[in-house]
Amino acid sequence: MPTTRRIAHEFLERHGLTTIFGNPGSNELPFLAELPDTFRYVLGLHEGAVIGMADGYAQATGRPVLVNLHAAAGSGNAMGALTNAVYSRTPLLITAGQQVRSAIGLEAMLANVEPTQLMRPLVGWAGEPACAADVPRSLAQALFEAQLQRRPTYLSVPYDDWTVELDADAATVLDRKVRLGRNPADAELTGLVDALAGARNPVLVLGGDIDAAGLFERSVHLAEHLDLPVWVAPSPHRLPFPNRHRLFRGVLPAGIAAVSEALAGHDLILVLGAPVFRYHQHLPGAYLPAGARLVQVTDDAAAAARAPMGDALVADPAPVMAALLDRIPARGAACQAYLPAPDPVTATETVHPEQVFAALRETQPEDTCYVVESTSTNSAWWRQMDLRRPASYFWPAAGGLGFGLPATVGVGLAWPDRPVVGVIGDGAANYGITALWTAAHYRIPVTFVILRNGVYGALRWFTELLGTTDVPGTEIAGLDFAALAAGYGVPATAVTGLEELRAQLKSTAGGPRLIQVDTAATAPE
Repeated sequence: MPTTRRIAHEFLERHGLTTIFGNPGSNELPFLAELPDTFRYVLGLHEGAVIGMADGYAQATGRPVLVNLHAAAGSGNAMGALTNAVYSRTPLLITAGQQVRSAIGLEAMLANVEPTQLMRPLVGWAGEPACAADVPRSLAQALFEAQLQRRPTYLSVPYDDWTVELDADAATVLDRKVRLGRNPADAELTGLVDALAGARNPVLVLGGDIDAAGLFERSVHLAEHLDLPVWVAPSPHRLPFPNRHRLFRGVLPAGIAAVSEALAGHDLILVLGAPVFRYHQHLPGAYLPAGARLVQVTDDAAAAARAPMGDALVADPAPVMAALLDRIPARGAACQAYLPAPDPVTATETVHPEQVFAALRETQPEDTCYVVESTSTNSAWWRQMDLRRPASYFWPAAGGLGFGLPATVGVGLAWPDRPVVGVIGDGAANYGITALWTAAHYRIPVTFVILRNGVYGALRWFTELLGTTDVPGTEIAGLDFAALAAGYGVPATAVTGLEELRAQLKSTAGGPRLIQVDTAATAPE
């Protein structure tokens, strides 16, 4: 009879979860034993980096990914990074080893006490099988819940379960499939078409889910077809629309009053694939400008339910966009679609971030994918970059530091034939620094650009916003990321001037490389 482990491995293989990101402990070894040759194990040196790599890989591939963590301690180490995966709606199947069943109640060393509660409320589902025979079914539920909810799930498995022989009933999960369809009713589509047709000055607001769903090019077609200005919802984890397009108006600010001010004058606000809205700075005011109606279309039922204003249609945005293209006559006029970037702002004593981003725009291929974690430079980023391709931009969806370096590794692993560049602030880089070892060990061809300004720039900005300018802990001078990278096996260069930076960016390498560039401190807008 097959063992629990054999059934589990076959189930994972049938569903394409053959790349495992992990950092194993003793409880996980029985699951990893006898792993088929068709599987690939990607080792990370810290669980936060493991989650970040898996998050980037899953977003790039568009498929669920298996993560294997160690009991309670390893799971706890991963929770900071897990917040980003939650808000990017990444379907991670997280498994963790548990002590043998007879030792759990004794709280023996490495027992995971109340494992179903440990990762909540971050995960959408958490479980521990009642017995060895329930492991295959529980594993299947963890995967299907992750797919249906588009949210990480968590399964704790006692390690003595993996070698138990099971009867034929336990293998019935191997042939299971679970699907979700959310096509809107015709009456809903007709109402939305009528609302757009009757609006005096409508506007589109697009969220990161549009890019994640493969609708980037359709969003361009829709905006041009209707000749509508396009904003991107606050704090996007993906870019759903080209940022140099003539209809692009920018990324909405993350404050209530600021969003209302940006959307003033529009009578219909159509939001596709985004919450409404994910605010950050506490800037109270009216949720919407006077006279405006908001309609949200999202397949995220929780986001629709918690919104404080507007009407929501819980549906797949794809058929909604198709219906708008089909049922509303074209309004757009043929004209130049893309606008040039402005001249970059310069700094007197060092390189300004705008100059760095202009150099990236001018030296890197048009299909480069950027993983960005430099909060204090976001306004400079959008002023200078020219991103016209799907899946060109990834950002930590919850603002949890430590996403950038690991996610760059994960995206690079998923797309070895596409240029991948991580643009990371010196503050954020420390939280995922061990990802450099994985990049070096697997020779992943990515470029890390570390912006070194010696401060937590976004935090400095908040001290001004909150009137707390006398607080400690905002300076981080003296970090040498070129030396750190070399220690992890990644070739690295530290540059201080623009021409030196451009020369480095034009060069190529067969594996990972890191460029540290000293920049002027800036603040987000």
